[in-house]
Amino acid sequence: MKEKLIVGWRETLSLPGLGIDKINAKIDTGARTSCLHAFKVESFKKDEALWVRFWIHPIQRNSDVEVVCEAKVIDERIVRDSGGHEESRYVIESEVSIGGQTWPIEITLTNRENMAFRMLLGRTAMHDRIIVDPVESFLVPFEESK
Repeated sequence: MKEKLIVGWRETLSLPGLGIDKINAKIDTGARTSCLHAFKVESFKKDEALWVRFWIHPIQRNSDVEVVCEAKVIDERIVRDSGGHEESRYVIESEVSIGGQTWPIEITLTNRENMAFRMLLGRTAMHDRIIVDPVESFLVPFEESK
């Protein structure tokens, strides 16, 4: 097992399996599951499985840059947001890369257009890998994908 990574309350990471090379994420120990901004979501069948195609603006406060992603749906869950509102969301799996480490995580899809961060990294994604220093930001040097 690798040594745990110490991160700040916000970090830059990548989701290589989705083609998202760089995204700022809030490291959110209050959120159980990670979530990703998707302003348009379309479901479709592929090899008899449910998939989603979704569009994301990966850069905060910039709607000019769009990335179109596709992923297999692994679940659909009712998620309660910080305001107590419940919403049914698709759940996908993708690899997350930060600080030279890469591992698979579950991610729900929701529209985060009006939120400060396009992604939340929830506590189940951090399990046995990350320690959060809540007063620091961007502790981990970002490594561009090769």
